[in-house]
Amino acid sequence: MIVLLFSLTVHEMAHAWSADRLGDPTARLLGRVSLNPIVHTDLIGTIVFPLIAMVSGAPLLGWAKPVPVNMRYLHHPRRDYMLVAAAGPASNLVLAVSAAIVLAIMPVSPQTLDQPTVTVPLAAILSQLIRLNVLLAVFNMIPIPPLDGGNVLAGLLPVSLAATFNRLRPYGFLLLYALILSDGYRYIVIPPYRFILSWLPTQ
Repeated sequence: MIVLLFSLTVHEMAHAWSADRLGDPTARLLGRVSLNPIVHTDLIGTIVFPLIAMVSGAPLLGWAKPVPVNMRYLHHPRRDYMLVAAAGPASNLVLAVSAAIVLAIMPVSPQTLDQPTVTVPLAAILSQLIRLNVLLAVFNMIPIPPLDGGNVLAGLLPVSLAATFNRLRPYGFLLLYALILSDGYRYIVIPPYRFILSWLPTQ
């Protein structure tokens, strides 16, 4: 849960920071360019649903508090909004790669009697950080709004097609649950997830 909260915090901060850099100060003025998890946490989506899913195995989707973006302030609205959307998954990949590098160079020795070591639990945390952040990055890039992948795809499509595509937005969560419950998730998320993990430097 701690790893998840940290990963979601970095993800949302990346959205807020990139929006601010591209001309929209809205998130910064709301204090969202921050590594303080409290400002990004949604009680139901970030805490309650993930805990229920972890304990029961129920297919519940979690979420953090969305970062507000005012496209009127962006210098190139469609392109910049797409970059803001991509910043979240990109930050998760950066976290995963960083954790993998640390894990690869860190000596890990087994814990023995009278010789406690912090490397074993730290290695477990880093391993969890790698897997969870790769999963977050891949899942969020599914091209279904309101996920980041849907916003990126909308920015890549011609304006007329993007308008038609955005009509799916109110039904996004229904489509995601249909994907999960129909096992389509395994064919869309798991292959790129495993592929990225295979390229990361770990012991």
